[in-house]
Amino acid sequence: MKFLVTGAAGFIGSHTAQRLLDRGDEVVGLDNLNAYYEVSLKEARLQRLLAHPKFSFHKIDLVDREAIDALFKKEKIDKVIHLAAQAGVRYSMQNPQAYVDSNITGFTNILEGCRHYRVQHLVYASTSSVYGADTKMPFTVHQGTDHPISFYAATKKANEMMAHTYAHLFRLPCTGLRFFTVYGPWGRPDMALFLFTKAIIEDREIELFNHGKMHRDFTFVDDIAEGVIRVADRTAAPNPNWNSDLPDPASSSAPYRLYNIGNNNPVELNRYVEAIEAALGKKAKKKFLPMQPGDVPATYADVDDLIQDVGFKPATSVEEGVARFVKWYREYYKV
Repeated sequence: MKFLVTGAAGFIGSHTAQRLLDRGDEVVGLDNLNAYYEVSLKEARLQRLLAHPKFSFHKIDLVDREAIDALFKKEKIDKVIHLAAQAGVRYSMQNPQAYVDSNITGFTNILEGCRHYRVQHLVYASTSSVYGADTKMPFTVHQGTDHPISFYAATKKANEMMAHTYAHLFRLPCTGLRFFTVYGPWGRPDMALFLFTKAIIEDREIELFNHGKMHRDFTFVDDIAEGVIRVADRTAAPNPNWNSDLPDPASSSAPYRLYNIGNNNPVELNRYVEAIEAALGKKAKKKFLPMQPGDVPATYADVDDLIQDVGFKPATSVEEGVARFVKWYREYYKV
């Protein structure tokens, strides 16, 4: 198979691309290498992939419609794994236009490429943030997601609706994946694990929102990549039992599916910090703060559909995953 992986220099994208290459697929990588966080980290991820003979790279911005169209025309892609996006809940309050450009306009350009060049399956990243103000847990893909509380989440919810439209109108098989708090080696510097590790090493305070009482379904990046590829291998198909009188949000009469990919085991933020302290052999200096706008107190993934359809459930413990991140961090930054 020939896969297009967008966001190939990103955290999840680089892990997914590496996994595809390791099993013998050809991977075309796309990324704009923007400066949302340190570009040198993106370039280092990319260098690992460029060492593989079946990997090629295109530096393209998702909003460049002509360049995206030319890429699809040239490369004759079988399947697309779309992981490029403007990420971050809090940044979406400062710069919403960046999310419109990347997550709305950019996603439209990917949908159009898939439609016109007859891609077999589009798998794209959504987020657990779409559950927003909902509190009934574990979150299931069969419940509505009509109350996002960040603009980032709203753009990802829009992606799910846009994908359904293309699945319905053009019979483009589309599968959306709601990721739950991904962490691990080569992670993003704006995320908690990276920030906390760096601060503890440097003897600086770490900020714990909601007084450290937040619960997150922390999911190790290798588990995410495995789930993404298993789903990509199972092309979305219409649900023969879909009922328009009682519509299931997770499927359709069109070739459309949604899945959660989470660890199915929420962990309190304070325990997460304890795992970091244990891996570093050093205690954190903590500053407890109230909940931040756009944040939710807890996330918890129901992954029954993922288990049933692709036979996979993330299972890496926080202690193991954090230790592997800290080992990578020490080696990469020579700490």
